[in-house]
Amino acid sequence: MTITHQMIETNGIKLHVASMGEGLPVVFCHGFPGLWYSWRHQMAPVAEAGFRAIAVDQRGYGQSDRPVEPIEYDANKVMDDMLGLLDALGEEKAVFVGHDFGAQQVCNLAVRHSDRVAGVVIMACPYDFDLAGRAGQGSAASAEDRGMEWGGGMRPSEAFALAAKEHFLHLHYFQAIGPAERELGAQPAEILKRLFWALSGGGDYKDYVNHPSEGTGYLDVLSPAPDLPWDWMSEADFQYYVDEFTRLTPELSFIGGLNSYRMADRNWELGEPWADADIEVPALFISGADDIVLKMIAPDALDIMRRRVPDLRGVALIEGAGHFVQMERPKETTRALLDFLATL
Repeated sequence: MTITHQMIETNGIKLHVASMGEGLPVVFCHGFPGLWYSWRHQMAPVAEAGFRAIAVDQRGYGQSDRPVEPIEYDANKVMDDMLGLLDALGEEKAVFVGHDFGAQQVCNLAVRHSDRVAGVVIMACPYDFDLAGRAGQGSAASAEDRGMEWGGGMRPSEAFALAAKEHFLHLHYFQAIGPAERELGAQPAEILKRLFWALSGGGDYKDYVNHPSEGTGYLDVLSPAPDLPWDWMSEADFQYYVDEFTRLTPELSFIGGLNSYRMADRNWELGEPWADADIEVPALFISGADDIVLKMIAPDALDIMRRRVPDLRGVALIEGAGHFVQMERPKETTRALLDFLATL
């Protein structure tokens, strides 16, 4: 089997889609920084197991269209992208696998469009602990009580700004249009290299707390990364990311991720009617045991998710992996995914 590539028009944009195999669709949704290529290790095993593996460049990334306005990246837009993808492919349902921002996306699909979701695999960010989540507390959430930098009873941007008074916080830095586009677009390869490494099991992303907000850029808080290749990323892999992120003008290199951060308040508002909703479809959670996300959110986040996801069929915390578990530990990630798919 080989991967086929196509451009699909849906929801007012063109999406680049990679796919292989036949059967129930398994749709892979990446986060930031990611591409369809982030799932390169999972696609063939899933297809060989009898499913249709589909990986998408999300809007704002790779070969897909990159709208400029932040509002074009709200939760409704990115959910409709996936629903439109299913319609274009003639599919009624899919298993959705989401990492980082993709985790937020697939959780929203599972809650708000459960009739189109056969199962959901949540990666890195536990249910309701995304940027616009309420820390599992539903309509009774209180950010102050949770002691978190995000997730709770106040608007996300307010929580970001509060934390940024104490130290640099990328969540706050990315809210303003312009500075981040200029900084990241000027040195895309260096940003990607440092970010991939800092968020991995070998990096130290948490060093951002040692830098003030004033006068600090993203490169200032990301330590230089070791030379490539790494044990989980070759020079060719890395160059693919650089080439795909920089297809268009520098200010658009990272627009998908930046605008997703800017939709935190909007998504928080859109999520209010579902604040107390649980995920009822079959679910799995996968994360690197050393993922920085698990260190930044509430220590009981996984227990809260177990209560809010009654058909959670597994929690796979994979040792030796950080944020990019599907690339850092591909065999273990794929095994957990295939075991879950076999239960559906």
